[in-house]
Amino acid sequence: MLIRYTALRLVQLIPMALVVTMVVFFVMMIVPGDPVMVMLGAVDGAQISREVYDAMRLRLGLDRPLIVQYFNWLWNMLQGDLGISITHRTPALEVILPRLVPTMYLMVGGLIMAVIVAVPAGVLSAIHNNTKWDHLATSFVVLGISVPTFWLALVAVLIFAVHLGWLPSIGYTKPQEDFIDFVKHVTLPMAVVALNIAATVLRFQRQDFLDQMHQDYVRTARAKGLSERLVLWKHVLRNSLITTLTVVGLQMAYLSGLITIVETVFNYPGIGYLLLNSIHTRDFVVVQGVVLFMVFLVIIVNLAVDLLYAVVDPRVHYQ
Repeated sequence: MLIRYTALRLVQLIPMALVVTMVVFFVMMIVPGDPVMVMLGAVDGAQISREVYDAMRLRLGLDRPLIVQYFNWLWNMLQGDLGISITHRTPALEVILPRLVPTMYLMVGGLIMAVIVAVPAGVLSAIHNNTKWDHLATSFVVLGISVPTFWLALVAVLIFAVHLGWLPSIGYTKPQEDFIDFVKHVTLPMAVVALNIAATVLRFQRQDFLDQMHQDYVRTARAKGLSERLVLWKHVLRNSLITTLTVVGLQMAYLSGLITIVETVFNYPGIGYLLLNSIHTRDFVVVQGVVLFMVFLVIIVNLAVDLLYAVVDPRVHYQ
């Protein structure tokens, strides 16, 4: 059943994927800027002859109708060819893939840190409802949701990098080259990502845990003589994790934008930082590729969350 359900969901994703590619392609076609002038290095007002301009348009395939350009681009993309980067003059895939790994470290590490902090904190906040611990957790949620990400990142740099000197403020080291230095460089940006996600996860974890505590099955378990610890940490927590999984899946879309801000502040060489630089240099080919990677990542994570429902709750069956 699970295999059939997964296959069906993957088939259902095809129309969504086509819509995504169309939106990404046509939006990039209407944004300000001329990729031909960028390719010719004439973005600062330099004069280019009409013959050279037309030749470059012909070379890039921009002389064809938009619908023809879209299907050519889609066909090449399905073969792993996202085009040639306008600024790097190399295949866009070769520009994006090396930046994807550092970003995945931040995203995955930040999500894991957020869940490790938020789930126990949300449970304890619900168990000790209307106590000092609950008020402290609620204050953390309010601050985490309301404080701008760029401000939080700058404060983290100011405190831990400038004043205390514990961690570097910018840069990145590959883990295979120097693992200790890698940990030092990713700690601050990863913590900023985790704090933003943890606030939202904690909020929903607390509320759903409170709701589960008043369900009939909890009263039945207590009436059977099960210990309070077993009831709360095995039965109630397991059922409340359905909401947590849903929130984590939904946070992936928010995380795609958040990662761009964090990587920019920390000068971190991920796809978010690459996306921002490519927008500044009008490298539309790379922008298209990065946005596609981000969108498909969100789609895949949400599919994985749907499949994990059955692992968390045995009552969930896929037809």
